[in-house]
This record gives sequence, C-alpha cells and structure tokens, in this order.
Amino acid sequence: MGTKWGRRTRTRRRRKKRTSSLIFENFRHPLPPFCHPTRRRLAPFAMLVLVMAAGAILAHAAAARDQNQTNSHAHDFVIFASVFNSQGFALPSAKVRVRRADEGRFRWEAISDSRGELGIRVEQGAEYELTIGARGCKSRTRKIDAREGSREDLTFQMEPLAGGKP
Repeated sequence: MGTKWGRRTRTRRRRKKRTSSLIFENFRHPLPPFCHPTRRRLAPFAMLVLVMAAGAILAHAAAARDQNQTNSHAHDFVIFASVFNSQGFALPSAKVRVRRADEGRFRWEAISDSRGELGIRVEQGAEYELTIGARGCKSRTRKIDAREGSREDLTFQMEPLAGGKP
C-alpha cells in the first residue's frame, strides 16, 4: 500500500480481459491442447510404448503360427458315416461309439444329424471298432483300420428289430 500526502491508498489488481465469448466456452474440444509442456515431454515415450506393443503383438502372432503342430489335427484319422433305415431314408439320432480294438472302453461318441450323417476324429495309427445303434434297429459293429490313410467313409443301412414296425 502506498502513501500519497499522508493518505493511504490501495493498489488495485488489474483483471485480465476475456478474449473468448461465453458461447464458445461451452463448446471446447474434448481433448486438452497438445501444446502443454508436460504433454510434449510424454509424447516420445507414448510413441515408444505404442511401437513396442505393436512389435510384441506381431512377434506373438508369428510365434503362434510357427509353433510345432502338437495341437493340430494333422495326424488325425476321420471317420465319416451315413446312416439309412431299411427303406433308404436318412436315419437321424443314430448313436455311434468308437473304441480301440484292444481296449474295452468306448472313447469316442457321436450322434447322426437330421440327414443321417456324422463324423468322428480319432488318432491315426491304430485299429478301431465302431458300434452303431438306433432306436428300433439292430446294433452293428465294424472294424476300421486307421494305420493307413486319413479318412474312412462308411454307409450303414440299419435293419429293424424283429417284431418291430416294418
């Protein structure tokens, strides 16, 4: 506070004049300006992080593509079957069970679709026994040699049980 001829006076602070109108105050851009010094310093670091993340993603994708084929189905044997009734119509809901010829327990199972078709993927290099059954039909068993080739196409014509509907 200054004194002038014995009187005390207050010095006033000057107010800054507003340069923008109130209309544009409500319509600012959602992102803060990039010209702030802190953002300028962080920009190279952010770019480095983005480039490293992209490189890590690409490296992971290449490694997954080049890994050994332990989880692939390259060495599987596929059994395709079509099931028909005695009149030659597709037989849906026929149950197929597959086991190795030297085992007693069935390890694979499938049910035919509305067109009477099904497929089962088993391990290659063994001999299998396939058993098929449907409601009102006799069960049938067939041996399959999966030591050579990669697929077997089978067709079954199921016979009705004795005393059942013709």
